[in-house]
This record gives sequence, structure tokens and C-alpha cells, in this order.
Amino acid sequence: MKKTLVSLVMTGAVVASAAGGGIRFQSGEKQVSLVELYTSEGCSSCPPAEAWLGRLKDSAELWKSFAPISFHVDYWNSLGWKDRWSSAEFTERQRAYAEAWKSDNIYTPCFALNGKEWHGWVIGRQTPPASGEDVGVLAVSSADTNRWTASFIPALQPDVRYQIHAALLAGGLNSDVQAGENTGRHLRHEFTVLSLVEIGMISTNGAARGRFISDIMRYNANSELAIAVWVTCAGQLEPIQATGGWLRPPRGTAK
Repeated sequence: MKKTLVSLVMTGAVVASAAGGGIRFQSGEKQVSLVELYTSEGCSSCPPAEAWLGRLKDSAELWKSFAPISFHVDYWNSLGWKDRWSSAEFTERQRAYAEAWKSDNIYTPCFALNGKEWHGWVIGRQTPPASGEDVGVLAVSSADTNRWTASFIPALQPDVRYQIHAALLAGGLNSDVQAGENTGRHLRHEFTVLSLVEIGMISTNGAARGRFISDIMRYNANSELAIAVWVTCAGQLEPIQATGGWLRPPRGTAK
């Protein structure tokens, strides 16, 4: 019997299944916080921050009230160990944040919460705080986890130009570091950004819509994979709404 879409709307991140393996993630009206970590395998101060981020996998609020992502930057690579998940693109993203924050420096570990510099993890917060703001509903869907459609119905400013951002994430990654500040350490990474897509959206009749591609087929079939998607005003860093979920969940974890 053909399955129909199942949607628990307005309550947080949602997975909806359809015939042929279709998938759908949707936020509620309340803002889902985007938690960004800027990190590097070459930085000895980063493992505690990554461990904190990794513990979010066990939170009941994952994908419902927050979406975590980890960008590996490349400016530590000159110290003798090249972080294989690092990218100059992610470094430039952090530099753009530093400029927005009127900071002269970039550093690791560095957290951004909804586009603002954040240090709450240091004081032992178990989860990122929620803003509680009604910002609108963001939904993404795909029939094959490759080609995706996105729609955003904003609570305010329906006539501005919006942009969709999609990060393909990997979890359960392991690395034995042989040089640099973390020589001899075994590191584990969660919510690591493998690729980032940014596409403009078209607004009509009070909703913004867009399409993007996030190809998971070229990654190891045994790896944990997720997708985090967020919307901004065009050309801006600060996220308005986010959603996401598991594409290949950890063992024992529901999508």
C-alpha cells in the first residue's frame, strides 16, 4: 500500500516518509537555533568544544530546537598536520563573522549561535538556548536525498529576498593525529560539514522557494550523515530559521 506523507507540523523538526524513500524536514514557527562550531584538528583547545558538540547527539531537542554544525578551518594546517575536513571556504566564512562582530582576529574553538559569538558551552550549558521568537516555517524535502526543494513562510518581511543554505554533515568520524598540537591524540568528530550549498530563493505569494543539490551517494555508505538547512536574508550570515535531520542516522537512532 502506498505510504502518504506524515507531518507533525509546528512542533519542531519533522521527518516525513513517502513511497520511494522520500524525506521531509520541517521547523515549527519558533526559531530553531543554528549552532556553528569553528574548529581544527591542529588546535589543542578544540577537543573539549567538539566533545560538547558531540553530546548534542543525545539531546531530545536535536533538530527540534537547535541544529548543530561543525566547520573545520584550514589556518592550523601549516603547523604540520593537515585537517582532512578543513576548507578555505569555511575559514572565509569565519572571517566574515569576525568582520560582522567587529573583531580583528579569528580563533578556534569558536561558536556562533544564530549568527552571534557565543561562549555558553564553556560554562557548562547542556544545550544551546532557544530564542523563543516566532520567525516562520522552513521545510525541505527530497525524493532521493540528492535533489531538494525548500520553502520558507516567514512570519515577518515576506517581500525581502531570501537565501537557502544546506550543509551535508558527517558524524562518527575518527582521526589519529600524527603531528601538530594534538600529536598522538585520537579525535572524534560529529556534525562535521562535508559540503555547503548556498542558493537564492524566489518569493511569491508570501513564501520563498528554492532548489538545491546535496549528493550523499559519493560518501561511505557506513558513515553517519545528516543535513542542516537554514535560511537567511540574501547576502547575510545571520540565520532566520533552520531545520534538518538524519539521512543515515547513528545505529539505534531514529531519523
